[in-house]
Amino acid sequence: MASATTVISQTEEQAKLSLHTTNVYNKKSPVGKTTEAVFDWDTFKFAPIRESQVSRAMTSRYFKDLNKYAESDIVIVGAGSAGLTCAYVLAKSRPDLKIAIIESNVAVGGGCFLGGQLFSAMVLRKPADRFIKEIGLDYEDEGDFIVIKHAALFITTICSKVLSLPNVKLFNATAVEDLITRKSATGSTRVAGVVTNWTLVSMHHDDQSCMDPNTINAKVVISCTGHDGPMGAFCVKRLATQGLLERHRMGCLNMNLAEDAIVKNTREVFPGLVCAGMELAECDSSNRMGPTFGAMIQSGVHAAEVALNIYEERAKQDKEEY
Repeated sequence: MASATTVISQTEEQAKLSLHTTNVYNKKSPVGKTTEAVFDWDTFKFAPIRESQVSRAMTSRYFKDLNKYAESDIVIVGAGSAGLTCAYVLAKSRPDLKIAIIESNVAVGGGCFLGGQLFSAMVLRKPADRFIKEIGLDYEDEGDFIVIKHAALFITTICSKVLSLPNVKLFNATAVEDLITRKSATGSTRVAGVVTNWTLVSMHHDDQSCMDPNTINAKVVISCTGHDGPMGAFCVKRLATQGLLERHRMGCLNMNLAEDAIVKNTREVFPGLVCAGMELAECDSSNRMGPTFGAMIQSGVHAAEVALNIYEERAKQDKEEY
C-alpha cells in the first residue's frame, strides 16, 4: 500500500507537468538515452493541421514531379535489384540527368525482399561484393560468394540511397502499358519513352473503358522488369508483338552459365531500349540463375554504363525527330 508521502509526491509531480508546455522530453524513460523523441505522454500533442493541408502537401508535390519528369532523360522500368542498382550508378555518375523509375508494384524490390523459396538470406557471387562494400552493407564472406543476412536489407538500403538523390523520382504503383516509338527520316524506329497508367487502372482495362494513359518522353529507356509476374519482360514482349524484336524463351536454371550471360549481354537490344537483369533471358534464351543475385547488381551497373555510352547519340536523335 502506498504511503501518504508517496501519493503526495506523485500528485506534486503531475501538477508540475501540467504547468509545462506540450511535448516534454522524458529523460527518465528507459529509451531516453536512445532517442529524443520520447516524451511525457500525458502532455503529448501533435502540432495542429487541417486535413486539406495533408492533401495539398501530397498532391502539389506529386503533380510537380509529374510535370518535371514528363520529359525525362532516362526512364528505368522496374525497381528491382537490377533497376535500383542501375539508377544509383546512373544518378551518381550524371547528376545533371533527370531519371524516372517506373514500378508497377506498390513496393520496390521485385523478388528481392527474400532469397530463394521464401528464405531470407541473400547470396551474391563475387565480384558483386565490391558493390555491396560501396553501399556500406555487412556480409559473411564464404570464399567465392558472400551472404547478406536478409535480402530486404540490401533492397531497402539501395532504395533509400537512390531516393535520396536529387535527380531521381520513383513512380511506384504505376505500370508501363506501352512504349513510345519514333521513326527517323530513313525509316528506322527507336524507343522514345513510355506510356504509363496507375497499375490498378491497368488491371481493369477488360472491365472498364476509356481509361487513357499518360506518357513520359525519354532519350533512353532501360527495362529491368524481370521474367515472372504480369509485367515480366514487358518491354521485350511488347516490341516482339510488333515484330520489332525477336523474342526467345528463358532457359532452364544453370547458375554458372546464367549469371555470366546476363551481365555480359546487358546491352541496347533495340535503338533507345537497354535491357538488364532477367528480362534479358526472355530476349536471348539465356538460362535462369535462381536464388543468386550477383548478376542483378552487375547487370545494373553494366546497364548504366551502356546507357551513358549511347545517351548523347539518342539525345541528338530525340532533338532532330522531335
